[in-house]
Amino acid sequence: MTRTVLRVCTLCEATCGLRLTVDGDRVVSVEGDPDDPLSRGFLCAKGAAIGEVHCDPDRLRAPVRRTGDGRFEPISWDDALDLAAERIEATRERYGRDAVGVYYGNPTVYDHGATLWVSALLDTLGTRNRFGPNSQDINPRLAASHYLYGDSWAIPVPDVDRTAYFLCIGANPVVSNGSLLTAPGLRRRLRSLRERGGMLVVVDPRRSETAAMADRYLAIRPGADAALLLAMLQVLSQRSLLDRRVLDQSASGWRELATHLDRFAPERVAHFCGIEARDIEQVAVEFARAERAVAYGRMGVSAGHFATLATWAIDALNVATGRLGCVGGAMFPRPAIDLTRLLKLAGAAGHGRWASRVRGLPETVGDLPAAAMAEEIETPGEGRIRTLLTCLGNPVLSVPDGRRLARALEKLDFMVSVDLYVNETTRHADLILPPSWHLTHDRCDLVFPLFSVRNVVRWSPPVFVPREGELADWQILRALTERLGGGLAGVRPVDA
Repeated sequence: MTRTVLRVCTLCEATCGLRLTVDGDRVVSVEGDPDDPLSRGFLCAKGAAIGEVHCDPDRLRAPVRRTGDGRFEPISWDDALDLAAERIEATRERYGRDAVGVYYGNPTVYDHGATLWVSALLDTLGTRNRFGPNSQDINPRLAASHYLYGDSWAIPVPDVDRTAYFLCIGANPVVSNGSLLTAPGLRRRLRSLRERGGMLVVVDPRRSETAAMADRYLAIRPGADAALLLAMLQVLSQRSLLDRRVLDQSASGWRELATHLDRFAPERVAHFCGIEARDIEQVAVEFARAERAVAYGRMGVSAGHFATLATWAIDALNVATGRLGCVGGAMFPRPAIDLTRLLKLAGAAGHGRWASRVRGLPETVGDLPAAAMAEEIETPGEGRIRTLLTCLGNPVLSVPDGRRLARALEKLDFMVSVDLYVNETTRHADLILPPSWHLTHDRCDLVFPLFSVRNVVRWSPPVFVPREGELADWQILRALTERLGGGLAGVRPVDA
């Protein structure tokens, strides 16, 4: 007999509401939930395939240990967790806490249990050799927020549903479904913007799918975003189109910035940007004179030259024109669960408090750049990573110079991975601890309400009962954390 289950998708930041039709232990169909208050029936191809992982025969369903010939053999949960804890503790005792490295991947933020328990594990290990996905996409945003607002996680979100002028820089939300912008169905939202008489302006080296919808498209040269934004500020300063009340009463540092703006006048940076000076001036004036306007930038900005400066300049433009914290501008969400406070308590805030051992790369929100992993494993000396834990991530595939990292992983004394699959990274592990697929346990978003265009709280019930011997990701992380002597305040130890 079939049944219908409502669920929130965990495959991207849009976190769309799903309506699953289930028959026994199988997902028969997946549809967008028209009653979901955030996604209103939107569904992408990833969400439509969410049931396939549950029945995938290639997915690991029990722990395995690598043998001498490079193959994997089964091992019990107790023996696997005991071995992992023993080897980690032995490394810490012999070489110090920084000899243990941790890489945690993107899926850890899609589940409240994994989010909390990976934080507890990191706190228990106390290592500075922490790596995650942030350095691959959002570190410039986190650093800019730290220096602008004193809070790395104070990230203003464009009020796309109520703006009249959307300046989209280095982002393709029509395809990506949004990044640091939880607003499912962005093609529909941008179409609505234009239908109500608003303007969509896209700045991108590539004529993207979002650019194809735009009223105006500026084909900027890669890496010139900061220069363009500073040129826009120069135009607005010269034409007295800035919000003086905001600059005088709510901001500091404008006078210092203003002394440098003439160096970025449109005629000076036009060639560098690959955009005519008159076009820079036109967009700047349109932005300032629009009733409601917002500037937004993402991966193209974060992955380019002067990424932190460009991200900072986007916010400076929003601030200087009175677009920060107002309807139709860039707004700070107020989620029901104050995760930023928890992140600060866990040390996941700030910038530059310590640096990597080999190249001196600064930490951001407690993590070192993932591109430093290989050299931190390869380079001899105190603090060299000798034992590595990877959790729900595949850095060999996603981190720069993955081939070098793959070679480095073979030099480790010990490696343990929490993952569903044998993949480019986990094939190097001595132990793989596979979690059950998320459809077998309940979940609640803690992270993405921080970036959502509407304040919502959504809980997803389990779709299936876990098979005997399966553990959720948070249960694995909890069991390992407690074996290492850690835990969450007020949580009793678990027998696992």
